[in-house]
Amino acid sequence: MEFHHVSVLLDECIEALDIRPDGIYLDGTLGGAGHSSEIVKRLTTGRLIGVDRDPVALNAAKERLAPYMDRVTLVHSNFRELDAILRDLQIDKVDGMLFDLGVSSPQLDDGSRGFSYMTDAPLDMRMNAEDNLSAYDVVNTWPREELRRILFEFGEERYAPLIAAAIERRRGEKPIESTLELVDVIRSAMPPQALREKQHPAKRSFQAIRIAVNDELASVSDMMHSAIPRLNPGGRLAVITFHSLEDRIVKNAMQEAAKGCVCPPEFPVCVCGKKPQIKNLTRKPVVSGKEELDRNPRARSAKLRVAQKL
Repeated sequence: MEFHHVSVLLDECIEALDIRPDGIYLDGTLGGAGHSSEIVKRLTTGRLIGVDRDPVALNAAKERLAPYMDRVTLVHSNFRELDAILRDLQIDKVDGMLFDLGVSSPQLDDGSRGFSYMTDAPLDMRMNAEDNLSAYDVVNTWPREELRRILFEFGEERYAPLIAAAIERRRGEKPIESTLELVDVIRSAMPPQALREKQHPAKRSFQAIRIAVNDELASVSDMMHSAIPRLNPGGRLAVITFHSLEDRIVKNAMQEAAKGCVCPPEFPVCVCGKKPQIKNLTRKPVVSGKEELDRNPRARSAKLRVAQKL
């Protein structure tokens, strides 16, 4: 299907990056190139590096960015490999980076990819189809205790023990092969009051399994620790998160990098030698306004945090 993604907090991101026409910018979650197309329009002698782990997204971005390819480099990779990406391109530092985390609308809407709990499809959920681990593997082979852990930690699912036990019982009869089979198992495990909630009963579990399949939280942590040293002085880092687990990682990494000295308060002088690396430009995260939410309800949970390299 056509890869069309509505970019979240687009104007706010472009303003946050403070784009210089001759600068080097990296979009680590290229998607359909919504953000990137606005970045590249503002470049003259500058360069845009677009990274995505999803080949479908890269192909869509290549079409959208066709008029500007003289100043664009596309890379098929995971943004957690940021150091290796820049090293391979022989680039030491860049002037701005943008990361729009989580799953994109086309990935959700393309039922065949198994991200959605609304459409029947094989259990997949891989952002990169070349990766080995799929949702089928997680659901059918991971121990019950590990399933319980990821459902609770990654999905914040309070019925994680019941759901993990139900998955173990069902797969003992035969493998769970499709998304709607999994939805049925999740529903069967939940008490009646949980099924009456406004939120779909499978939403938290599907989020947890998707995060596990794509190792999303570790990827975000790796990216944050690589990104800040790779910015030029004055360079900006803009990160959009969509759930509290991602946001906590981004917020803590920015606070740590902005803090500098980690010596105990009772030390009369600093002995650690750590200096602040960045200045946080968003004390509170930027969120979507009413007009954007009316156009794109999926933007409701988006939070943008921005930092500037010192």
